[in-house]
Amino acid sequence: MNYWWNCLTKNFANFDGRARREEIWMFWLFNVIISFVAFIPYIGYAIASIFSLWALIPGIAVAVRRLHDTGRSGWWYFIALVPVIGWIWFFVLVYCIDSQPGYNQYGPNPKGM
Repeated sequence: MNYWWNCLTKNFANFDGRARREEIWMFWLFNVIISFVAFIPYIGYAIASIFSLWALIPGIAVAVRRLHDTGRSGWWYFIALVPVIGWIWFFVLVYCIDSQPGYNQYGPNPKGM
């Protein structure tokens, strides 16, 4: 939960640096849980919509930091715009590939911190 809270507060629009795989997985796990809880018929639609909009920029920011962690530019985020294969490729790049070991152009490896 600490990763999720840091993404929504401390790193709200931080596109610099690197993010571990655990950070992006925990961010989206808690977003899904909160969305399901907030999605109560009649009342929850507005709450879930507001929460989704609030989590949009931190979600993009953590994905860009995760791309940095794999040694890729944040512009790789736009690979998701390619129909079908783009989303698969984006998922593999962001959610599955391990961190680039050591220091890269985006900073030190967060696993070592």
